Amino acid sequence: MRKILAVFIALCVFAGCSKSGTKPPNKVVTNPPDTTVTPPDTTTLKPQPVVKTNSTKVYAHYLPWFETPATSPDGKWGLHWTMANENPDIIGSNGRRQIASYFYPMTGPYASSDRDILDYQLLLMKYSGIDGVIVDWNGTHNVYDYPLVKRNTDSLFKRIPYAGLQFSICYEDAQLTNVKAIAGIDTITAAQQDFSYLQSAYFGSSSYVKINNQPLLLNFGPQVMMQPNQWQRALSVLSTKPCLLPLEYADAATGSSSSGEFAWVNASNLTNMQNFYTRASGFSTWFAGAYPGFKDFYQPGGWGNTLFLIDYNDAGTLQSTLDLATSSGAKYLQLITWNDYGEGTMIEPTLDYNFDFLVAIQKYTGVKYTVTELQLIYKWYTLRAKYKGNTTIEAQLTQAYNDLVSLKVSAATTIISGIN
Repeated sequence: MRKILAVFIALCVFAGCSKSGTKPPNKVVTNPPDTTVTPPDTTTLKPQPVVKTNSTKVYAHYLPWFETPATSPDGKWGLHWTMANENPDIIGSNGRRQIASYFYPMTGPYASSDRDILDYQLLLMKYSGIDGVIVDWNGTHNVYDYPLVKRNTDSLFKRIPYAGLQFSICYEDAQLTNVKAIAGIDTITAAQQDFSYLQSAYFGSSSYVKINNQPLLLNFGPQVMMQPNQWQRALSVLSTKPCLLPLEYADAATGSSSSGEFAWVNASNLTNMQNFYTRASGFSTWFAGAYPGFKDFYQPGGWGNTLFLIDYNDAGTLQSTLDLATSSGAKYLQLITWNDYGEGTMIEPTLDYNFDFLVAIQKYTGVKYTVTELQLIYKWYTLRAKYKGNTTIEAQLTQAYNDLVSLKVSAATTIISGIN
């Protein structure tokens, strides 16, 4: 198993599986902006839960690392839209900005701290039967773009209760190497500081995912803390032991601190998933995985070599991975991913696949909603963007948002249809 673990981690480090593998040019972010693109609104109605016929808890793996010139400290597009050589200021004849992806969000490239984007994304999740998000998180230290990721994560988590969804964290322990090299903080100390922040800021929230009364904490690896005693020391600052899940085949590194593992996309595709589900039967807690395909932009974007390709088959690959998750008997499913455009695993609406992936998820979760509600939410967002600063219409759209989180679709439709 140690050989499998070493090979898998090596692939993650050198082939770009890790979300920490790419770094902005500046080692330290100076005075990152602490405001969102849009001002606060007023949300008054209590969100209502969506009824699902599938009891499996479904969470979307979420990347909070996107910046626009309005939100980045240097007034430029963020690295995850540009990689090494793309320029979103260039708009092609098809109306698309030049971004570091083969795929294009229906909203256009966005900032991860934009309230309207966050509300749009969370509404789409809600009406797809997705229970919440698992956010890829780089910790609390002032190195590379980690402060921006932290700010954006905070922005997202502030909006989640309004939508009535849940949230959790996937910790990137790979970043601890950079924290030690640049900030000079010992690895265990840095991890303890990160976990202390999670406990004080997130774990106590009623919206935070709990399994057996323990806060859920995924780890994308381990890639740095490779010994069980390191995890024991790092987690010793927590008053409640988390339900810790490392990547598939990586539990030897976390030892008794972990409760199981979670699945991830792999070049062997469905074979990897089938093998993992056989293995996972021995764990007390584990997450299945489902994804639409894989087509990374690393080579054309100047960030290394292409990793592998998994064809989308329209929404066929997503359906196949959802079917495998069903047959596995999984209680928990992670959607891989909501918005990793660099690797092409995004399930949020794009100009390339529209709402196809979310419609497949609606059928899996067993909600009564269809593409009609998803289109309504998209229309709501476009009106938010079009009438930004128009206080009268913004108030109407806030009411429509309140209606949507309260599942009053007809009332929201009336408001949205009445705005030109």
